[in-house]
Amino acid sequence: MDKETWYFIDSGNCSPAYNMAMDEMLLHWHSKGAVPPIVRFYGWNPATLSIGYFQKVHKEIDLEAVNKYGLGFVRRPTGGRGVLHDQELTYSVIVSEEHPQMPATVTEAYRVISEGILQGFRYLGLDAYFAVPRTKEEENQLKNPRSAVCFDAPSWYELVVEGRKIAGSAQTRQKGVILQHGSIILDIDEDKLFDLFKYPSDRVRERMQKAFKNKAVAINELKSSPVELKDVSKAFHKGFADGLNVDWEPYQLNDKEENEVWELAKSKYELEEWNFRR
Repeated sequence: MDKETWYFIDSGNCSPAYNMAMDEMLLHWHSKGAVPPIVRFYGWNPATLSIGYFQKVHKEIDLEAVNKYGLGFVRRPTGGRGVLHDQELTYSVIVSEEHPQMPATVTEAYRVISEGILQGFRYLGLDAYFAVPRTKEEENQLKNPRSAVCFDAPSWYELVVEGRKIAGSAQTRQKGVILQHGSIILDIDEDKLFDLFKYPSDRVRERMQKAFKNKAVAINELKSSPVELKDVSKAFHKGFADGLNVDWEPYQLNDKEENEVWELAKSKYELEEWNFRR
């Protein structure tokens, strides 16, 4: 079977507003047929707390702690919970809902796209597998998460190694296009992460943080010698190609496209009306 060619973009480290604007513009351009499906890798400057589209900032987020740590802050166009983007490779996948390889349901499309992440972990020598709830109780827990912290629990088809979640992803569908983006974590600073959220009491925080250690893990916790970002990027570049069965065409935005991304970043993702809307 002939392989399809998708664009591959490596943006490097960008501002929080630029990162979200770029993902949204790629979705927009793909919906117009201006670009083929795309996989994008990126990082964050500064390290950033991103929150899900539906999260309530003042109820869930400790903004003083966000400022104390000098973090960026942005609301994603996708759902899900808070993510600290620091020592990680972030990816996004933009592909039409009508693509022949994309199942109609969100959950199954998630599995198909996440096959690239699975293969990436395997290229790093990690025995990753998909999380699928075994009982009705586990399924209900996934539907009704109590924590504002994204890595607190695996969702359907998220990636797990040795029983612990190792990648977090979120998805939205707009204009007939799927946008899925997520974090591939090299190292987690758990204290910093848990400082960024509000809790009913110190005891609740302590209990949640303790439970977190058993539920989530970073790549370098599982490796006998630490891997560097460039090695992770290389493994997932190959992993996504194999998982999606595609060839890559490296792509860089032209000046007009760059300007459109910056305009959207300034008119939406940098604004308090967007980031603090709930």
